[in-house]
Amino acid sequence: MASSSSSDNVIGVVIMARHGDRRGYYQSPVTYTASDTIITPLGEAKEWQLGALLRSIYLNESSSSYVQGIAPYTSAFNLSQVQVYADNSGEGSVIMDSAAALVQGLWQATDLQNTTLANGSTIISPLGGYQYVPINSVSPNEDITLDSTDQCKAFTTHTTTVYNSSIFQAKQEEAASFFSELSPYVGGRSLELDNMWNIYDYMNVQSIHNTTFAAALPSEYLAQARDLVDWQQYQVFTDPSFDGIGNIGFRTMLPGILNSFKQFQNASTGLKLSYYAISYKPFLGLFNMTGIVNDGQVPQAVVDYAGTTVFELRQPSSGSEPTVRLLFKNGTAATEYSPVTMSFSGWNGAQSGTDVPLSTFVSAFAPAAINSTLDWCQACGTTTERGCAVALAAAAETASSGGHQKISKVGAGFLGAGLTAAVFLMALGVLAFLGVLTVGGRRWRRKRAASGSKEKIRSASGGDVELHSEANSLSKV
Repeated sequence: MASSSSSDNVIGVVIMARHGDRRGYYQSPVTYTASDTIITPLGEAKEWQLGALLRSIYLNESSSSYVQGIAPYTSAFNLSQVQVYADNSGEGSVIMDSAAALVQGLWQATDLQNTTLANGSTIISPLGGYQYVPINSVSPNEDITLDSTDQCKAFTTHTTTVYNSSIFQAKQEEAASFFSELSPYVGGRSLELDNMWNIYDYMNVQSIHNTTFAAALPSEYLAQARDLVDWQQYQVFTDPSFDGIGNIGFRTMLPGILNSFKQFQNASTGLKLSYYAISYKPFLGLFNMTGIVNDGQVPQAVVDYAGTTVFELRQPSSGSEPTVRLLFKNGTAATEYSPVTMSFSGWNGAQSGTDVPLSTFVSAFAPAAINSTLDWCQACGTTTERGCAVALAAAAETASSGGHQKISKVGAGFLGAGLTAAVFLMALGVLAFLGVLTVGGRRWRRKRAASGSKEKIRSASGGDVELHSEANSLSKV
């Protein structure tokens, strides 16, 4: 368990967790559109274990990182304190099933999940008091938050530019001799560096689930393939520019994260914990934008199954403004979460430490957030797909009439980043001036689970691509 200072309290956490072990699947190496697959019992077990670990850290009143005011694990689940979102695109039901397993590790069966009838008998929920934690399915056709690269034309252009670059071609030549030996172990997949994800994924899945394949595969081949896929994917899913299109996977998640921070502080809300079940892609943008790869704290690499980052919002006992701390654990092989030192414009973690003042974090990240479907359409240069036809038409109508835009259901992703950043910073200033920084609880409204969509309540917020030349050497997880 990560250590924490006795002079501050955790008042809320935002958890980002990759899905668990699954069967193989295929992704287009250009658009990254994926085929369906299914989770495995191993994946479900690992996600449950991850949930149980998070339970011991954040729901245990004896833990130094206990989230102040959250219903402890000795009580029943409190719906008003938790929001859960799961990416429901690209990999079939894998991410949704991973979320279901993780929340059951967090909120395990309890006989407190019961009701007493008028006749005096007590009925416990099935399976020994199974707790039904609502999971908000984030459909890619209605929300761009958790899957923002699909059908993003500017991102596809970025990917093509990466593959055509001299540094990428040099890496391809470097890997040629290795590829010449891989043919028996890739299931007929194209042996090109731009197809490295599909090469590695086939080898990795088979080495876990296929005894014959695992015995035949030369011991060093999987590690070599992992080095190559880490390098390739970091080039694709990051950007040298803080607000560049390569970072879009994390940029569309920022509004929800910043809004969670806002709610954690607000005495009229009950929110204490936000959990996002996602693929590996947004992690790479997060690593890049927070600067935690710069000194090797986190490798420029794809996170393992059940890899997790946690943003802790902490309240110092001095009453000063809250701080943001980032922790990382790479899958279930790692036993503890480790705090990592962020560095970005306005904050030098090497000099100032791991805990970033909230206003500093918001000032840096809110301007890079993509806050609505309309913002996404404009950033991506996409005109018809994923609600863009509606969003762009509404914007054009507003512009021609000189009025305020009426955002459609599909187009209403989030409120503007500039407005939220300004209000957020003003509120922090007022609270600091008055010496009041409070935490509390509003009942969180459930989203419509039956339709697989969610209400939009979050707020915050192509051309040439410079590649990451510092990533020439291969790195291993």
